[in-house]
Amino acid sequence: MQTVTALLQVLSAGIGTGAVYALVALGFNVVFKSTGAMNFAQGEWVVMGGMVTALLIGTFSSTGLAVVTAVVLVGVVGLLSERLTVQPLKRPDALVITLVTIGLSIVTRSLVMLVLGKKPVGYAGFSGNTALSFGGVSIQSQTLWIIAITLAFLVVMHAFFERTILGKALRAAAADREAAAIVGVNVGSTVLLSFGIAALAGALAGAIVTPLTLASYDQGAMFGFKGFSAAMLGGLGSLPGAVVGGLALGLLEAFGSFYISSDFKDAIAFAVLLLILFVRPSGLLGRADIVKV
Repeated sequence: MQTVTALLQVLSAGIGTGAVYALVALGFNVVFKSTGAMNFAQGEWVVMGGMVTALLIGTFSSTGLAVVTAVVLVGVVGLLSERLTVQPLKRPDALVITLVTIGLSIVTRSLVMLVLGKKPVGYAGFSGNTALSFGGVSIQSQTLWIIAITLAFLVVMHAFFERTILGKALRAAAADREAAAIVGVNVGSTVLLSFGIAALAGALAGAIVTPLTLASYDQGAMFGFKGFSAAMLGGLGSLPGAVVGGLALGLLEAFGSFYISSDFKDAIAFAVLLLILFVRPSGLLGRADIVKV
């Protein structure tokens, strides 16, 4: 019984962590679908979400209001980032945009350090630092918040892509940019929108995980790598793949830490990335492109 309880404990922790990775991976996949490029500034937006929320909690009496405001502000940063770095490119291709986002990541990290400081910040969980017990399994209340908020965000994103004109335009541009432009879709606007959504997803991930991990200006690279690994595992360009990849990576880390050692937690993401590149580069739910030569 004790072993079952421990496994359920690890399972709940893995799902909570995986939900955060899923949000970060979603940001990678949205930008990839619209540009074919990797946005390596994604992790910096996760850090900004946590640090800006911590700053605003001291101003607002409501934690929820602080979180929403921080996420919206970082979303605006994502939009401005695209307008200032990607939109001016004369003939952008995937490689150029990817290189630009690497530079954007470095600049963003430096600005976060200068404006928000080097000191790690945190705040209490949304229901306080409490834990709930279910049949002997103790679960942090913040973990439940993470799972619930991630599910809600994914539902909203699904409705956006399936039922709104903007969402359908983004999907059309992702499927075939030239054909979408011919029928009147503003492809440039879809790229802008994808960066905004990516920033929102990243900021939300940072805001909900900071009560458990603290937020520091230098965490962006690791958050970005975990999200990238999850996106690769699930399948680049596949939005359901982001969820599957995030949850799978979170569970692998949790059970790897339990059965092997927590010292290998971060190494698991590296191992997963290498394995998926060798065995199935298209990911679990991705579609392999066939090129005739």
